[in-house]
Amino acid sequence: MPEFPPMNGAEGRRGGAPRVLLIGYNGANNTGAEARLLVIIDDVRAVFGPGALVTVPTLNEKNLRRYLEEGPALRIAPIPTIFPFAIRRLVREHDLVMLVEGSCYMDSWTSALLWEFLWGTRQARAFGKASVAYAVDAGRLKPSNAKLVKREASKTDLIITRTHAAARRLREVGVTAPIEVTADTAFTFEPSEEDKDLVRRERPRAGRGVAGLSVMDFHLWPVVIRPFGRKEHCYKWPYFFSRSSERCRCSLELAASWAAEADRIVEKHDLSIALIAMEELDEPLARAAFARMRHPERARIYSSREHHASRMTALLRSLDLLVASRYHAGVLSLAAQVPQVALGHDPRLESFYGELGIRDEYFVRHPDPEAFRKVAERVDRLLADPRPVRELLKMGNAEHVERAGRNRSLLREFARGRGWKVVE
Repeated sequence: MPEFPPMNGAEGRRGGAPRVLLIGYNGANNTGAEARLLVIIDDVRAVFGPGALVTVPTLNEKNLRRYLEEGPALRIAPIPTIFPFAIRRLVREHDLVMLVEGSCYMDSWTSALLWEFLWGTRQARAFGKASVAYAVDAGRLKPSNAKLVKREASKTDLIITRTHAAARRLREVGVTAPIEVTADTAFTFEPSEEDKDLVRRERPRAGRGVAGLSVMDFHLWPVVIRPFGRKEHCYKWPYFFSRSSERCRCSLELAASWAAEADRIVEKHDLSIALIAMEELDEPLARAAFARMRHPERARIYSSREHHASRMTALLRSLDLLVASRYHAGVLSLAAQVPQVALGHDPRLESFYGELGIRDEYFVRHPDPEAFRKVAERVDRLLADPRPVRELLKMGNAEHVERAGRNRSLLREFARGRGWKVVE
């Protein structure tokens, strides 16, 4: 891990740009986290100038280097899976700690990530460093974790949430830190023209167009901490996926359901299929669904393991229809008003669709034995007449882009209040 000499007060605290530590889900080959991180680095540069030092800690250094290049003002800091000492050390060496993972205050995926973010906040308070949670979400919490969030998140200098529902959830658990509501940073992410051209060339063989199915294996989560377990179920020691014979059976059933809906779309609507793995961990389910299709020649798998956020965003915006199980599939496709249905298992997509005004008609909860029948009905309705939904998505995108622009403004205002020099 790189060591940085301590900053003097004039340079790092009162007169110059702070050293910024971005704690998040960095380097996991997750399209949403990647898009968020790139926009947040741009926001930091816009506020503090191109010379402000930004450090990005990661459990997956190789993956992070795929799209982030180190330089004099950007450092990548590998950290171990047992993170407390590394995070403490990094916080001590910086002036501003920013929590940048969207799924910040929830334990749907794992308590370990939540604990990392709260630990970073706790250390910032202990060392007298500034802390900001930047365009984050809040979701379901076990009672013990809710108590931790109430105690530790209240030590944050500023929490910016990406939805009104997230702000409400934090207040309901008793968080007393200042809270502002904006929108996810990924709403302002733009793919490159080169990647748009690449996607056009590589789209699956089309009939009338392409439907994207953003799949996720709900039965892997949460990741739990164990001293040992089966190798194929290990994320990174000591973190293991929640697997059992019953969960494995449910995963296979989920793959079969996705395959059946993909074939139905091909046969009824003459659309080809893009099976989209927004995180590398979604790829096994996408491959399992592909293997069960009757029309695999009309399908192609797109994985974040192979394609960075710019390419994945270009793909999402080229679709004629989207069925999304990943929050950022919906977010990153919104600029193109791609008609969409969500099959979701946590509050993020549900809250997002609520803000778009399409939750009651186009959000389907999982688990539900009738889930894929409901998805099919909504897909048919959208394809019969997508215009009303497109209008709602157009208005929703304009609103969210405007709200996302406030992230940078709030960061600049916060920096001024700390006495840091900012770029006007």
